[in-house]
Amino acid sequence: MGKILAICISEKKGTQKREVETAELKVDWGIVNDAHAANWHRQVSLLSYEKIEAFRERGAQVEFGDFGENLVVEGFDLRTLPVGTRFQIGEAVLELTQIGKECHSHCAIYKAVGDCIMPREGVFTKVLKGGIIKKGDEITMTEPLPDRPFTAAVVTLSDKGYAGEREDKSGPAIKEMLEPAGFDVVEMLLLPDGKEKLQHELCRLADQRQVNVVFTTGGTGFSERDVTPEATVSVCDRMATGIAEAIRQYSMTITKRAMLSRATSGIRKKTLIINLPGSPKAVKESLEYILPSLEHGLGILRGTDGECGNG
Repeated sequence: MGKILAICISEKKGTQKREVETAELKVDWGIVNDAHAANWHRQVSLLSYEKIEAFRERGAQVEFGDFGENLVVEGFDLRTLPVGTRFQIGEAVLELTQIGKECHSHCAIYKAVGDCIMPREGVFTKVLKGGIIKKGDEITMTEPLPDRPFTAAVVTLSDKGYAGEREDKSGPAIKEMLEPAGFDVVEMLLLPDGKEKLQHELCRLADQRQVNVVFTTGGTGFSERDVTPEATVSVCDRMATGIAEAIRQYSMTITKRAMLSRATSGIRKKTLIINLPGSPKAVKESLEYILPSLEHGLGILRGTDGECGNG
């Protein structure tokens, strides 16, 4: 059980948030009249009161809302909670969607004291059920639903696609196959070939969004810019090469050129990362082969399925 100690909003982006006594939560939007509300996954931000107090003890003079948080809550170590955790406040329900955030330009607090806790301690939620909330309201937390859909992200690697010189057909093809299979595709990204940006996005998707599986397409061949496997290996804690080997083995029955694929697969924390080929045809063939066996592995990875020795 927790409690709301402050509700903070700002009518314009780039302005400091101010405290209000009550607020209306709107489904798939956020806090009514807050500038950062939108139909996206970061609708309402939360920050633990205990983390703010620890920051103050270091000599920082900060008020509620200074970090850009919407809700200051007491009783939870928010950043330790898994994505999918739900918070009920009266009739309203929030669902945790992201842990922490990227800091692209240092805020006034960082410039003044050399640190800011929001990027590492703040969390973000979406509104599942609306309602009126007020300062002092109690918050009830529930663990993620065990039967919730697996989440997925799709990352296309293509210099020409990123430059607008070629239409990305492989990324959408992956999404079109995942959604009927029951996956919730939460992000679609198009990046240039190369390691740095891909490494960054893979880490973000695994660490902050806690996506169950990330599919990459492209960058697995012999070209000098084809470094998707190297980027994948560099961010993984453990490898799951059997998936890539299975795809290659199956693809070899269709074309001998499948032997030229350098694709790999691995695990970062609880996120599975799978390299797929670059062509839409090969993407569809690969997914048709591995999807039926993937659900059990993902369930084990997130802790909702048990190990099975007779698979």
